Amino acid sequence: MAGRRTDTRERIQQIALDLFVEQGYEKTSLREIAEALGVTKAALYYHFRTKEDIVHSLIEDIGASLDEIIEWARAQNDPAQAREELLRRLSDLIQGRFGPIMRFMQDNQPALKDLHAGHVLATRMKGLFTFLVPADASPEDQLRSRLALVALMLGNNPQFLDENPSEQSADVALRVALELASPRSPAGT
Repeated sequence: MAGRRTDTRERIQQIALDLFVEQGYEKTSLREIAEALGVTKAALYYHFRTKEDIVHSLIEDIGASLDEIIEWARAQNDPAQAREELLRRLSDLIQGRFGPIMRFMQDNQPALKDLHAGHVLATRMKGLFTFLVPADASPEDQLRSRLALVALMLGNNPQFLDENPSEQSADVALRVALELASPRSPAGT
């Protein structure tokens, strides 16, 4: 029974996210979400009482995925290899569920500001920075490492790509991110 409830919860999240991206958060009602699901509002209330609850659940799910990546990175012995794999795992997350949520967050910033939803992700992104930036990195390498995350985000965001981004967009973003996160030798050596 728990699996069924989880499936329903994920289905609600996906339908709501689709509507939020298509129509905007403010213009989407719980009634519309329930109708798109083919259920009553009462059935929807069983899982989520408000639109805000749905948004918070989406953000928390992404946060949990980022936590898993951070925990994995903490357990690694080879920092250089861990940085590369961390970027690959983050790329997979962005290409999957995080991509549409990222677009929703970008398109609905005023509503999200009122919900304080972005703070959860900002803290976790700072956690990712700690694994991407080697302790002895030059200021330039520190910036490059941080820009690696930006490359993944922008390189997978449809708003910054052609109308119909190719499947190569994600690969290009990952290659650029990996290049940026590779420490450079000091100039002149």
